[in-house]
Amino acid sequence: MTGFEVGFTEGVFADPSRPNWSGDGPRPLRWSAWYPSDEPAAADRTASTTFRPLPLRRDARPSGRAGQLPLVLLSHGTGGTIAGLGWLAHRLAAHGFLVAGVDHHGNTAREPYRAEGFLCWWERAGDLTRLTDHLLADPRFAGGIDTDRLHAAGFSLGGHTALALLGAINEVPRFLEWAAGQPFGRGPREFPDLAGRIAPLLAESPVFRVAWERQALSCRDPRLRSALLMAPAPTVRAFTPESLAAIRAPVGLTVGGADREAPGEAGAIWLRDRLSASRLLPLAAEVGHYALLGECTPAACRAAPEICVDAPGVDRAAVHAEVAALALDLFGAAVG
Repeated sequence: MTGFEVGFTEGVFADPSRPNWSGDGPRPLRWSAWYPSDEPAAADRTASTTFRPLPLRRDARPSGRAGQLPLVLLSHGTGGTIAGLGWLAHRLAAHGFLVAGVDHHGNTAREPYRAEGFLCWWERAGDLTRLTDHLLADPRFAGGIDTDRLHAAGFSLGGHTALALLGAINEVPRFLEWAAGQPFGRGPREFPDLAGRIAPLLAESPVFRVAWERQALSCRDPRLRSALLMAPAPTVRAFTPESLAAIRAPVGLTVGGADREAPGEAGAIWLRDRLSASRLLPLAAEVGHYALLGECTPAACRAAPEICVDAPGVDRAAVHAEVAALALDLFGAAVG
């Protein structure tokens, strides 16, 4: 069934099993959710100042005619926010999906950046497993989620997160060896010296040491049925060949031909050749990395053109429609 209005809600809860990066409290999980509703939508007046608002109804009741809702877990790119993927969440919710994601602690623009959050990628997968548990117990959604239809979708480093949920396992030295000759080998633009921070953090931070030791543990969540990886980050090169070969769940991959941050040869194309049930949707040759974020406001286009302004000829809304169609086909097919 299609044509629902879109409801939206958000909140914060704590994961008592893991500390925050300062070590003075539990790990915070700030989450957002989009879902089908029968209440008329309105312009979102409190949306991100970066991305154009989409029509939705805050804290609306979930639709009574949608039946049990399939759940899609979203993971944003490194240093980003889940709001940047609101374009996909909104489209899926209008088609009857519950879509939810977390602003990953220490690795999101919603709070001060922490090198620990940029280094310990595997902690992000735990965020989405905890969010799933939280939603299954939330009175608004409890009993209304189709637990046979749980999926994940991620952009950039979020693609790495989604694949970890299917069982891909990290070996960070594998990535560091491969990345040594790459232009991004030392770190992202937020932390261009990121690799050099590992040794000091291991010496100084007990919280980081414990998290670092978890890097090679499986983050697989057996409840997940499939995953969509949008311009998966080069960190996927950390995944072991054996763990990739063991993944049988359907995986959709997509990347633009002009992506410099996550080139297809480093991520999506490389994964296609190693995942037995994968399918690659190549985007147009001129499509760059950030075309997979939401459409930006005029003010954001002026302030952050490197993220908000696409190459001539690129229609970001058309790119979104193409990728959303891939998502609907993938998640619709991966039932039971």
